[in-house]
Amino acid sequence: MDRLEFIKKCGFACLGLTALPIVLSGCISNKIVAGTIEEDYIILPLVDFVEAKYPDKKRSYIIIQNDILKYPICVFRFSETEYEALWMQCSHQGSQLQVFGDKLQCPAHGSEFTNKGHVQNGPADRALRKFPVYIEFDFLKISLKKPV
Repeated sequence: MDRLEFIKKCGFACLGLTALPIVLSGCISNKIVAGTIEEDYIILPLVDFVEAKYPDKKRSYIIIQNDILKYPICVFRFSETEYEALWMQCSHQGSQLQVFGDKLQCPAHGSEFTNKGHVQNGPADRALRKFPVYIEFDFLKISLKKPV
């Protein structure tokens, strides 16, 4: 094998390894919902957290996308009564974040945030914008009026 062929093979291998997480993340089942916007709230049925195939299992997060919203909101579920709603805009330079398990990651510069919105790895140095979450009957109400 000559030098040029070796460099080409190594380059293709590196590209393949770089693309692997993106391909595999497509296999993860994200629950994306529109939510209903009423006045200053997004209304979300708690049943949206239930796994369709496994009714006894609850999703750890849901992504809300709505035409009215500039960026999605990720709602993490910690227990029957504890939820966290995070604006999926990176606090570094404003790129839309991606969810990977219990983390949010910025595809632009690699910032990582916890499921509570705290910076785990920079270059971002500010936490994510949070929204107050209320439980009323069998629904979550996410206030769009006053972020925390």
